Amino acid sequence: MTRAVAGVKGGSGGRSAGSHEPKNQGRKRRSGGKLGHPFIVLTGLSGSGKSQAIRALEDLGYFCVDNLPTTLIPTLAKLSLRAGGDIEKVAIVVDVREGNFLSSFPNIFRRLQKMPRLNPVLIFLEADNAALVRRFSETRRPHPLAPDRSVSEGIRDERARLNAIRAMADEIVDTSDMTVHELRHFFTALSRDRSRAQLVITVLSFGYKHGVPVDADLVFDVRCLPNPHFVTALRRRTGRDRAVATFMEREPSTREFMDRLEDYLRYVIPYYVAEGKSYLTIAIGCTGGRHRSVMIAERLRRALPEVGGVRVRVRHRDIAHA
Repeated sequence: MTRAVAGVKGGSGGRSAGSHEPKNQGRKRRSGGKLGHPFIVLTGLSGSGKSQAIRALEDLGYFCVDNLPTTLIPTLAKLSLRAGGDIEKVAIVVDVREGNFLSSFPNIFRRLQKMPRLNPVLIFLEADNAALVRRFSETRRPHPLAPDRSVSEGIRDERARLNAIRAMADEIVDTSDMTVHELRHFFTALSRDRSRAQLVITVLSFGYKHGVPVDADLVFDVRCLPNPHFVTALRRRTGRDRAVATFMEREPSTREFMDRLEDYLRYVIPYYVAEGKSYLTIAIGCTGGRHRSVMIAERLRRALPEVGGVRVRVRHRDIAHA
């Protein structure tokens, strides 16, 4: 049942900045603490990379079905529970290509959440309008909701229709700035981290001039710290370089800021673990996303694993085009 859908850009370049609409910062993850057979439901906007994501999960041993009719989802879930180990984990893609999806999916997913021994996880993929238009242009595919209209009209229509389902998601993934390889790596890490039943912390550095990440749970502004950009010898370097870290750390204000930030996160993260959260995104922002935010994120990479029950990964969203 596999069918290719417009996905993220395949090359290493071509990233687009900017943010899409609407920006729902208030997402909730409801099923992260439940144990049982993994049952991942991928949905989201056309062109957001669902096909690439399902291929990554298939490579990890998931039984994968693309474009499954919505009414058959509970049947597949029951079969996976009865398979006696033959089907240990399932991943499916459902979206607006199936006519009854919008009206029937919310109730069906709630049925999955009530099934004993099943751990359903709803992952919603999206991207900003510019990225989606570019991807449809590159693949020359029509938008499924706009066979006789412009792609932009189809995107706006689909985004509005999917708002209610987006609000149900356990995880929202913005693929606007991801290459194919980054998206596949994300889902590889997500699958492995879920199997360990730990809180997965993503420390995400970004630049405010490129927009605040839509998927951030906690946002910390480090533009108050000394800026290496104004030091000629450091301008082309990044926060990963020892010279940049040395420049920042020699300032007492920077050292105190980092100590206080680490103390706060060590204090608050156990509450997220106790609540049964699966994912926590900590965004660190400076002006361009190249120096200060990157340096602080790298320091948190070393500090946060000391907190029990967590796995930490770091992503630098804007380091390449800051």
